[in-house]
Amino acid sequence: MKLLVVKTSSLGDVIHMLPAVTDAARARPGLTVDWLVEESFAAIPPWHPAVRRVLPIAMRRWKKQWRRATTWAQLRAARAALQATDYDWVVDTQGLLKSALWTRWARGPRCGYDAASAREPLAARFYERHYAVPREMHAIERNRRLLAQALGYTLDDPRPDYGLAGLAARLPAPDVSLPARYVVGLHGTSRADKEWPVEHWKALARALGGAGAPLVMPWGNEAERQRAEAIAAAAPGALVLPRLGLDALAVILDRAAAVTGVDTGLMHLAAGLGKPGLALYTATRPALTGVVPDRHSRSALENRERPDALGADAVIAGMLARLA
Repeated sequence: MKLLVVKTSSLGDVIHMLPAVTDAARARPGLTVDWLVEESFAAIPPWHPAVRRVLPIAMRRWKKQWRRATTWAQLRAARAALQATDYDWVVDTQGLLKSALWTRWARGPRCGYDAASAREPLAARFYERHYAVPREMHAIERNRRLLAQALGYTLDDPRPDYGLAGLAARLPAPDVSLPARYVVGLHGTSRADKEWPVEHWKALARALGGAGAPLVMPWGNEAERQRAEAIAAAAPGALVLPRLGLDALAVILDRAAAVTGVDTGLMHLAAGLGKPGLALYTATRPALTGVVPDRHSRSALENRERPDALGADAVIAGMLARLA
């Protein structure tokens, strides 16, 4: 049995799909999974043992370069790769027009949300089989329910299993010197209103360093690099990582003593890896897209959104308690 998953972006959304793949692999022994995904996130699907093949596309890049001959050649090659396999199910869990269009080129029954459930109702017109999943549910639960209906099985556990057990052992070790015990600080996010104040980060970094678990900070752009360096300058022992790919960041997160950060995709990876820590929601509500710990977590990540729980002292106390 062969399944094509269409979940193209973004980082958090792709990670949110992993538990549904675990469900399907358990319910349908022998199932092989192919995954259509944006090239920026193509490292993620192979982390799951059930994923056989990744089909990367580059819609974000192609839209910017649509006049180039190479863009159209790459688009034709991606379409040919998609059509090389006959699938038992083609399931678009994105529910957008851009993802639904790709299902039209795939070979197999096209499945997706009905018009009332899809993020873009017009996407439902591209599917042959439609399923209702309440939009007010968390994204992980929506993915799990859609795939369960499409493949015809019942979910046996309300808690998600991301399928990431032992991930660090399956990936190359990053070429980075790290402290024996450390906390990852995910300070970068896509919107300024999601950020946690730099002075709070500095206070947290000093407290963690004093507890013998210095703050280790990745970054993804120049503004984030400068912020990380400012935090590290105020907290001896804090470490600014070089710019790293997703595989390296996954290993670093998996080996961390704890993780704290704002509303960003890597926090969902930390949840999938079962890490303890705090997720800080300063501008968004976690009810629909907050971190949901893996069912095997020993000490789960906690979502925080109340102002009194987001102050520097409250976060420091919470992180020190988790380290203890």
